[in-house]
Amino acid sequence: MSEVAETTQDPAVLVAEVEALGVRLSHVREAIGRVIFGQDLVVERVLITLLSGGHVLLVGVPGLGKTKLVDTLGTVLGLDPRRVQFTPDLMPADILGSEVLEEDAHGHRAFRFIKGPIFCQLLMADEINRASPRTQSALLQAMQEHRVAIGGEIHALPTPFHVLATQNPIEQEGTYPLPEAQLDRFLLEIEVTYPDEAAERAMLLATTGAREAKPIQAMTGAELVTAQALIRRIPVGEQVLEAILKLVRGARPETTGLDTVRKHLAWGPGPRAAQALMLATRARALLDGRLAPSVDDVIALAEPVLRHRMALTFAARADGVRIGEVIEALKDSLG
Repeated sequence: MSEVAETTQDPAVLVAEVEALGVRLSHVREAIGRVIFGQDLVVERVLITLLSGGHVLLVGVPGLGKTKLVDTLGTVLGLDPRRVQFTPDLMPADILGSEVLEEDAHGHRAFRFIKGPIFCQLLMADEINRASPRTQSALLQAMQEHRVAIGGEIHALPTPFHVLATQNPIEQEGTYPLPEAQLDRFLLEIEVTYPDEAAERAMLLATTGAREAKPIQAMTGAELVTAQALIRRIPVGEQVLEAILKLVRGARPETTGLDTVRKHLAWGPGPRAAQALMLATRARALLDGRLAPSVDDVIALAEPVLRHRMALTFAARADGVRIGEVIEALKDSLG
């Protein structure tokens, strides 16, 4: 089987590095599990996103622990976390920062840049769809370029830099839907659901007593950057590559061979979806302790990668068609 990978790397060295990272990530998941209950799939997919170097959009009703998850990740991964509550009156300067005019003791005046909360390593953008399009656009540049431009000056953001944004699906009044260009910048869209009864019972016992478990650091920001570079060196088999291309290209009404897609989709995912799948399948394999991804990884990650990168036609929405049904048909086409 041919493989898509760097041909100059020593396989033995790569295997040793992957195994060592796998051990470290097991400690990370254990540390998160001490604080976050019943959201194993959500935690796994968020870690996949961070290992892939991307941003994540968390969609769920209030009270499911999205904010606590971000705080916990900041501690466990050794990152500098910040939180911004997005509101309709939030301005770009409230996130990026602004220049202020200062005068010294000699009467000399000069502008000084005061950094905004975006200058962190892990930014929680809470209820991101409540911000105006102008503020969303300012965040878009930072997410894509990892830098901001203020007063003609370029200011680089810290490394690593990740945005974990949340959306509340049940409150639509006073919101501004995210444009397609910004949605595409999120590597995964993760649905946060209610925990099962056993997990909720454990959470009640652990969080309402005199002492509550606190997260402990299990990794550093520098180690996360190293892990992100290692992910890109993991080989991908030709079969997996073909599955990714078939899935993404099959989701485009213009090029698909599936009647379901042609009938129900107004537009499909671009090349960034294939890039996201390629990276995410590698990260998922590593979290599972495997040295290379499989087609099963592609199928497992199809929905969080594709869901926010495609749109139903008006007729499909009127008929009650769900985007998940179209993605299921795409996964079935892989065999």
